[in-house]
Amino acid sequence: MEQALVIAAHGSHLNPGSSEPAFAHADRIRATGLFEEVRETFWKEEPHFREGLRTVAPDEVYLVPLFISEGYFTEQVLPREFRLEGFDPADWDSDGTTADHTTLTAADVGKTVHYCGPVGTHEAMSDVIIRRAESVTGDTEVGSGVGLAVVGHGTERNENSAKAIQYHADRIRERGRFDEVQALFMDEEPEVDDVTDHFESEDVVVVPLFVADGYHTQEDIPGDMGLTEDPASGWETPTVVDGTRIWYAGAVGTEPLLAEVVLERALDAGAADSTSAARAMEGTR
Repeated sequence: MEQALVIAAHGSHLNPGSSEPAFAHADRIRATGLFEEVRETFWKEEPHFREGLRTVAPDEVYLVPLFISEGYFTEQVLPREFRLEGFDPADWDSDGTTADHTTLTAADVGKTVHYCGPVGTHEAMSDVIIRRAESVTGDTEVGSGVGLAVVGHGTERNENSAKAIQYHADRIRERGRFDEVQALFMDEEPEVDDVTDHFESEDVVVVPLFVADGYHTQEDIPGDMGLTEDPASGWETPTVVDGTRIWYAGAVGTEPLLAEVVLERALDAGAADSTSAARAMEGTR
């Protein structure tokens, strides 16, 4: 049976760069030829979620949310807009970071939809965070003598937002590659604006767990950390703050390796053979 992959992202009316990661990751997966069709859909841009399943021909669809955490969008907005009949968050049997996939029928088009958990809570996202640290430092062996801050928004409205950040910080810490690993937040403790207070390392890599660069990653976080008084004018990488060299990586979702996490979500739900998929992705690097 022919299969389609649909990537669902937030998008933005205000930030034209918000959709760029979705298009870039879709292009990489499309180039593998693993799916008959690969489509991008958005909440705040066109093509809209509501049209997402109508734009693909195959009757079997793998729907992957390009979101960081489980919560309002993955549990309410996407199931409603894609008309996933009978969806219940309990189908994922998740503790807030372990949503896998569930198979449903889209009420309006009758397609079989394998609805996957968000990319941000997949275990492979830990590898993307590390790759982001390598990219910003230019050091494929970065870790020894270096601290790593995994930064998220954090919000009382969605406890799973913080869980996703803590989950990856814990997994990376367990590997023992970095001298220190901390989960920091914008809107709850421990806060990213006190980043130097949470590390003893002279070098700290800061990786925001956001899908796209925007106001938070390009203004709020660098301003809060003291990298610059005027984010619009940019900052040096690294920038010394209170005697600590801060290597600020920008949004993790812009890292090309994230395309492989999107694909992993679909593979976990029963899409193409994993060995063939690995070879196909290797050919796009």
